[in-house]
Order: sequence, then structure tokens, then C-alpha cells
Amino acid sequence: MREVRKGMLLVISGPSGTGKGTLCERLLRSDATMSFSVSATTRKPREGEQDGVHYHFISDARYDELLAQDAFLEHATVHGHRYGTLRSQVEAGIEEGRNMLLDIDPQGALSIMQKKPDTVSVFILPPSYTVLRERLKTRNTEDPDEIMKRLSNAYGELAQLKHYQYAVVNDQLDTAFERLCAIILAEKHRTIRYFPEIYED
Repeated sequence: MREVRKGMLLVISGPSGTGKGTLCERLLRSDATMSFSVSATTRKPREGEQDGVHYHFISDARYDELLAQDAFLEHATVHGHRYGTLRSQVEAGIEEGRNMLLDIDPQGALSIMQKKPDTVSVFILPPSYTVLRERLKTRNTEDPDEIMKRLSNAYGELAQLKHYQYAVVNDQLDTAFERLCAIILAEKHRTIRYFPEIYED
């Protein structure tokens, strides 16, 4: 038997504090077929974030240049900062048979899903707003005003759930990760991207 596979575009979204970043990092460590699509952003790096690894941290002027060149597959302003997915990086990866992972906000995700209907979309939810508030507080990466902004935005983001193919509640990290892996395993074997060729023995 010979296996032929087409790359998958996997979009993972959810409000800030749901643990989607942690799930994505764990997925990349455990699945060698996954490649992370590094988005561009005009926001400043958080502690521990590296340019070119977590994001391409660029100036507003450079962002405007890329926008004028139609270099983004999608772009959006979120929490007062601009983000964009580089078209060339995603399309090249899929052509090479790699599974491209995007960790983006619902606004950007909906734009991609409209342009690429075969996108696999997963929405990560918190078990409650109380848990979401505590997660934002304990990660110590935002000031109180930023936390309130992100909590307020979460209500609108959760309303976008109906546009996604899958929903995963991150009530316990190991369980949520198992659910995510089950979705990905099934999608890898869909006949739109998996073409096994069977021969006579």
C-alpha cells in the first residue's frame, strides 16, 4: 500500500485564557506532521516570547506594507493590536503535505474559513466565565484593564462558536488534549486529504 496525503489547515480559536496556546504547543511537540504558522503582529512581545517563533513582531509601518502587498491570508485588529496570517507560509506548507496549525482569534478564523472551506476549525471553551477570569489573573501577562477588556470580548467571541466544526471544553488539560487529538486523527483520514493506494500482493 502507498499512502498519499494532502496537508491540512487546522484553525484553533477561543477567548484569551482558555488554554488554546498550551494545547497548540503540546500538539506541536507530540505530532511531527504539524507545523505552526507564525502570525505577524504589531503588539509587543510578552515575557518569554521570541520573534519568529511565537509571532513575527513588526512595526505598524511594516504591517501596512504587507497589507498593501496582499501578503495576508487574513488580518484583524484584536484587543487594540493588529494580527495577520502570512499567505505564503500557509500555502507553501500545505503544498508540501504538511499540516499547518493556526492559533488565531475568531474574527480571523471566520475569514479563513470563508476563503478555504476545507479548513478544520476547532473552538476552545472554558468550563465557565469564573474559571476564565481566574486563568487570566493567574497568568500575570495583562494588567487589570486588559483583563477586563479580554473578558468583555470573550462574550462576543463565544457567540461565534456556531461557525466552527468542533468544540472542545478545556476543563482539564489532559482530557481536552485527548479530544483535540481525536479530532485531528479523524480529519487526517478524511478522503479529501487521504488517498491510500492498494496493490495486489
